[in-house]
Amino acid sequence: MKFEHVLTAFMAEPWAIQREKLAVLADVLVARAEGEKLFSTEFAAAVSDARAKEIAEIDGNVAVIPVYGVLANKMDAFSAMSGGTSYAGIRRSLHSALSNEDVKAVILDVDSPGGSVPGTEELATEIRRIRGGDKPIIAQVNSLAASAAYWIASAADEIVVTPSGRAGSIGVYTAHDDVSAALEKRGIKRTYISAGKFKVEGNETEPLGKETLEHIQDGVNRSYSRFISAVAEGRGTTVGKVEDGFGQGRVFYAEALMDRGMVDRIATMEETLERFGAETQPAYVRRVKAQNQARAESAEVLVAKMRSGESVTVREFENGIRGLMGLTGSEAERAARLYLKKDQGEPDVDADAAALAAVERLLTEARSFKITR
Repeated sequence: MKFEHVLTAFMAEPWAIQREKLAVLADVLVARAEGEKLFSTEFAAAVSDARAKEIAEIDGNVAVIPVYGVLANKMDAFSAMSGGTSYAGIRRSLHSALSNEDVKAVILDVDSPGGSVPGTEELATEIRRIRGGDKPIIAQVNSLAASAAYWIASAADEIVVTPSGRAGSIGVYTAHDDVSAALEKRGIKRTYISAGKFKVEGNETEPLGKETLEHIQDGVNRSYSRFISAVAEGRGTTVGKVEDGFGQGRVFYAEALMDRGMVDRIATMEETLERFGAETQPAYVRRVKAQNQARAESAEVLVAKMRSGESVTVREFENGIRGLMGLTGSEAERAARLYLKKDQGEPDVDADAAALAAVERLLTEARSFKITR
């Protein structure tokens, strides 16, 4: 096995990241060490330029700070290669946005499997210290906030998850590879010459001893304890509830996150931006969405009244039937006259009978289903 020293050092870090994502990163690291050119220099430069432009982008009065990819304390070549974000960069962008007089709210746009433990606690603590002011700090899970990313998100004033989003993976781990057999197969016998009883303990050329394993486990337990304590403080709950109810390493979808108290609401990034005054869509799109929303609400009113036996006005019937059947204004007026038997005009017996039957059938069905918007 080549580059075992690279992988050993990489895996030995304490990680607050999804296990499968770290495995992929390890494969990428080996490929890079072996000289494989995964991306062209031009592509890497373009990605770096695009990411630089994304930092603290301001949409109206809302600053959007990306929290993307693998997270690390400081940005280095590996972080850039993996499309990650540094805690130091997030901190700088956050301070800059809050200092901008034009900014009324800050959104952390989170899409990350987590990252290294060092630096996570400090950033989360800083966010808790500066939240609660006139400018809310919103963590928008768009669409993954796992492990260290959730650690950070939990420090915000509010966590919003997009409908298809996931969050959680609260846990910490590290790994030890015993590569002695692989070295022996290659005819290599490594000897460490050291001073200090524990200087080379846990090295990759021998199995972990019990005392060494306990020492490493203590470090993992410490990081995990600080993780769940930070989440409890950020979410305004107890450590016990975080341990018992926040998944112990599992990731959950939006509805389960709401049920467990891990997020505050379910909404898309666009809806969150619009809530704070940003215009994210063209005027035509906003108008159509508003019209469809109004039709759905009118349909709900009509169905609710018919279920309860309440009287329905002509206007309520017209608006409601438009929402239920997608009729035009004139078609809805005609349906209302037929159904309510009011001002029907010159009859068309066959057409009117068919239309009335369709309306009655739909209304009968509507009484038993929930209207979705």
